[in-house]
Amino acid sequence: MRTLLHLLAIVILSEIPAVTTTAADVEPLLKTLQAVGPEGAGHREAALAWEQLAEADVADLPTILAGLDQAGPLAANWIRTAIDAITERELGRGGQLPAAELERFVLDTQHVPRARRLAYEWLCSVDQTASARLIPRMLDDPSLELRRDAVGQWIEKAASLEKSGKNEQALATYQEAFAAARDLDQIKLLAGRIGKLGGSVDLPRHFGFLVHWKLIAPFDNTDEKGHDVVYPPEKEIDPAASLPGKHGPVQWIDHTTDDAYGTIDFNKAFREEKAVAGYATTEFLSEKRQEVQFRLTTLNAVKLWLNGTLIDEHVIYHAGSELDQYVSTGVLQPGRNVILVKVCQNEQTQSWAKTWQFQLRVCLPDGTAVLSSDRDQ
Repeated sequence: MRTLLHLLAIVILSEIPAVTTTAADVEPLLKTLQAVGPEGAGHREAALAWEQLAEADVADLPTILAGLDQAGPLAANWIRTAIDAITERELGRGGQLPAAELERFVLDTQHVPRARRLAYEWLCSVDQTASARLIPRMLDDPSLELRRDAVGQWIEKAASLEKSGKNEQALATYQEAFAAARDLDQIKLLAGRIGKLGGSVDLPRHFGFLVHWKLIAPFDNTDEKGHDVVYPPEKEIDPAASLPGKHGPVQWIDHTTDDAYGTIDFNKAFREEKAVAGYATTEFLSEKRQEVQFRLTTLNAVKLWLNGTLIDEHVIYHAGSELDQYVSTGVLQPGRNVILVKVCQNEQTQSWAKTWQFQLRVCLPDGTAVLSSDRDQ
């Protein structure tokens, strides 16, 4: 498990005498590592702290793992390699890791996922029963890696039941796994197996896709200039208004997609066209003030507003459209919230450049859907 960072630290410190690190030393050493910054800031101090931390007793592992809770990406690399050095040294000399303490750490969801995952990996390296004992309890775990493992075990369990002809039990197990799944590949697999056994899933609801919209188009985007033009919908959203469009007056229309992944297709709602811009708006009713993620997918240039504030913008055309391509954060206010999306199509005529569409879902950082309170629960 040694990394380049670990090896570099060894080179830097090769001529510094070894030291003995006590439990009292651990906290200040962690603070030094947590303070490391970009462009070399604090790296010399971090290297010195790393050497001392790597000499800590194996009993200090839970404390050092907890240091990851307040660590940025650079600091996390230093701390993780120190943990690896401690554990490898202990196992290399025939010692034991504090398995009970590591297990308690893994089960404590107050710690950040990367710390719990690292503790879990080291626990599994010395306890072959850990995975079967712990992972089934993690279907709703905030760590997406541990949750994924749990969903995987549930899938295997359901497949075994299905193979034994216990289809009703298999279906129920698949459905439990589906409710917990957050990764696209597992969701697709589970949707297929549930359907095969006669069940059904609501993919838009599971993901949190927004499917009910009002659309208006087309506005001019000749030479890709329309992206920055402030057309009337950006000033005021009036569903009854008739607005000057690219070819004449345009009106808002109601549009609901039946696409399983919430695709809103302007080409289908209007007509296939180039050098145009379109708008989509919807209302989201929130029962409370809450910070959420808006996960947007499109092959087109795009802007996203929440309650009149621009929260995301990308002037990129036809450069890929993986699910959750763009992730932004916004705060939903109690009650009515207005979402506005602007989607711009350029003048490229290739077959792969015809797409004029988007997908938008609202969720928590772990991918759990946040639903508008007017949507059937």
